[in-house]
Amino acid sequence: MNLSGCFFLPKQSPFYLFSLSYCYYSAAPSLILRPSVPRSVLRLTTPFLHRPPSHHLNPKRTIKSSSTCLKSTPTTLSATAAAAAASESSSSMAAFSEQARVPPALQLPTPPITKFKIGLCQLAVTPDKERNILHARTAIEEAAEKGAKLVVLPEIWNGPYSNDSFPVYAEDIGAGFDKSPSTAMLSEAARLLKVTIIGGSIAERDGDKLYNTCCVFDTDGNLIAKHRKIHLFDIDIPGKISFKESKTLTAGESPTVVDTEVGRIGIGICYDIRFQELAILYAARGAHLICYPGAFNTTTGPLHWELLQRARATDNQLYVATCSPARDPGAGYQAWGHSTLVGPFGEVLATTEHEEAILVAEIDYSQIELRRTNLPLEKQRRGDLYQLVDVHRHCA
Repeated sequence: MNLSGCFFLPKQSPFYLFSLSYCYYSAAPSLILRPSVPRSVLRLTTPFLHRPPSHHLNPKRTIKSSSTCLKSTPTTLSATAAAAAASESSSSMAAFSEQARVPPALQLPTPPITKFKIGLCQLAVTPDKERNILHARTAIEEAAEKGAKLVVLPEIWNGPYSNDSFPVYAEDIGAGFDKSPSTAMLSEAARLLKVTIIGGSIAERDGDKLYNTCCVFDTDGNLIAKHRKIHLFDIDIPGKISFKESKTLTAGESPTVVDTEVGRIGIGICYDIRFQELAILYAARGAHLICYPGAFNTTTGPLHWELLQRARATDNQLYVATCSPARDPGAGYQAWGHSTLVGPFGEVLATTEHEEAILVAEIDYSQIELRRTNLPLEKQRRGDLYQLVDVHRHCA
């Protein structure tokens, strides 16, 4: 915040931001939040400048009693006038709700399938990369045998989660399957088993940079999306945990929404789940489901893991699925586990503990429309007071 009261945001911010205008009566002028950088869009919608009431400026002025102030002449509206007023109010609210998303939110698309099973493979990860790849392949096969049409793997499943390990286990995904045995396995498994795979994440090497990357494969084994973790995990809780992904990894620059054989899916990786703007953006792009491969730890996991999943699902009235590695007591980084599926009403539909597990549960997209009818939040948003700007769509 600078001396003029303006909030500045980094130009490289890849998507969103909220704005809120507000003012209050006092002897000082009204306070207004103003945007600074056009691409990072703290959008002020209706900056009302109010002069404070004169009695606030003159403390010696006598204020009349409330009983005197409340006297007024009764007014009766005709039925026609009341109906017209209600219609005008309804039209205004509809306009406000549309303005709350810039560009306006996309209509929820009709999915290719309404009901299907999702498989969450909570895997034990070892320092043996070849073993991890074979083990993941076996887990995908088991999930498919149980009827899963969509299979999700954990964050960093092909090697240990550590800054020392990321460069060692990194693969050049863009150079093809010969240079990336992990994604080669995922492609082949998707093609042979006819399942859609959200491939957790692996360390990706691209030139001199490393990314935490999730690859999505369709039922023909094609790589149809690649999400690079947008928000890097840099935290320091004294006496508990300190970790800085930014020591080795580079942040991604793009949100990822992909149309698959099981619906429109938004992708986030672990720490991405803490940023509600990304989930709201995915909902505005018409996502039915958001998948977060993640490796929360035993410090923040008990407090925040399920809470964040339920919050993202409830706020956006869609499905949220997470997939964690299993906990290894001998590892330097202790994963929380508890892979979970949450429904659009914030209900936990399936979860597990911290050991290895293959969790299979049903998704029913008709529940999204039901809950959005029960609680029509999208029609009640106040675009005259706040907005979320999808920068990539807005500037396209």
